[in-house]
Amino acid sequence: MKYPVAIQVYSLREEANEDFYGTLKKIKEMGYDGVEFAGLYGNSPEDVKKWCEELSLTIISAHVPFQDLLTKENILETYKDLGCKYVVIPYITNDYCPGNPLFPEMVEKVTALGKKARELGMKLGYHNHDFEFSKYEGKYLLDIIYDSIPAESLQTQLDSCWVTVGGEDVCKYIKKYADRSELLHVKDFVGRRGENMYNLIGIDDDQKKKTDGAFEQRPVGYGVQNFKKIIDTAKESNIKWLIVEQDNPTPGMTALECAKKSLDFLKSLED
Repeated sequence: MKYPVAIQVYSLREEANEDFYGTLKKIKEMGYDGVEFAGLYGNSPEDVKKWCEELSLTIISAHVPFQDLLTKENILETYKDLGCKYVVIPYITNDYCPGNPLFPEMVEKVTALGKKARELGMKLGYHNHDFEFSKYEGKYLLDIIYDSIPAESLQTQLDSCWVTVGGEDVCKYIKKYADRSELLHVKDFVGRRGENMYNLIGIDDDQKKKTDGAFEQRPVGYGVQNFKKIIDTAKESNIKWLIVEQDNPTPGMTALECAKKSLDFLKSLED
């Protein structure tokens, strides 16, 4: 494989909330090369940067809510000072999606945010779920978003789980956006789309119908996806970092145990 691997610290949010430095230390001891943040759990950017430097953990990126990017002064500068190379919008609400009234505003504002990030030496990205694979006027919402915003203003951060759940082929989408993809979320799962898939990000999805086979996330390599093929495709494209994410631990396992199993599996692909 020979890829640097980071972890989205949100996967270990309970541990991070209790002992942020200790969690970073455990991440490094597992063998991870870098971290992606979704909040700093009350710690100052200065302390977090110092701890990561001390532990030789590369700070890759941070997920920052779209509304925070719009309303919090100097937020991009804060993440630049932290050492982030990328700032990623984790999702947008339905009002901002194609076909809805605020979509043109979203395009305008994201384009401007991407320009500002570029001026600061960073890149702005977007992390998909599966709902962007709904269609508007015959096209996937995700494709409309990327068609509407220049690549120089918005990178992709494809999520392997959600692309698959959305009904598309991960490898096809890695190739499709190879010119604007440098980060890939590697996430595995079993089951199919069902209820309560997005409650962690505050989206009420009770309208989703239950299907046979409960949807659950799994450590990378322990679900339904072919990561050998996915990573081979990533090598042929422009992917620079793999980022492990598992929103909920596997029943009977801790989040730390899941994170270790994911990394061990990815490293086994080097053999």
